[in-house]
Amino acid sequence: MRRMAADAQLMTADELLLLPSGRWRYEIVRGELRRMSPSGHTHGKVAMRVGARLAAFVEAQGLGEAYAAETGFILQRSPDTVLAPDAAFVTTETLRATSLTDRGYFPGAPTLAVEVISPDENRREVAAKVAQWIAAGTHAVVVLNPRTSVATVHRPNAEVVTLGVTDCLSLPDLLPGWSLALNEIFR
Repeated sequence: MRRMAADAQLMTADELLLLPSGRWRYEIVRGELRRMSPSGHTHGKVAMRVGARLAAFVEAQGLGEAYAAETGFILQRSPDTVLAPDAAFVTTETLRATSLTDRGYFPGAPTLAVEVISPDENRREVAAKVAQWIAAGTHAVVVLNPRTSVATVHRPNAEVVTLGVTDCLSLPDLLPGWSLALNEIFR
């Protein structure tokens, strides 16, 4: 992950939107541009599997909206922080209370953020992202590690729950009736 020089001007969410799409993906953290390489095939496969299952359930149950990878969420303003999880869910109640436009990032945190660890991410970077999601109001962050076939569930003021490949992920308070067999995600 490449960062801007310390003396560079801070970037806003509006400026981030204007960057050309192409070879790199970007997020900003406290105004600092973070450039990331496109994800590899394993990362994309795991993200698609969880995102597709999440989206199908959310739509069938009418619980809100599921969002695909690369959807930006504005977690902080002045300086701006815009992160893009690999999958996300926002409740109907949150959507009703949020002023949305056709262009731009989602103005706030998702109810659920799913992060798939990339081969080039280290533990400190993942922990920092989880902390940012939680601090912004995300109710649960699920981190999927394709290398170890382990999922961790992070919630505000709660112990981290670790699940292995033979376990099922469920979040009954957020997604009543949803269950995700991790062996299907990590196969």
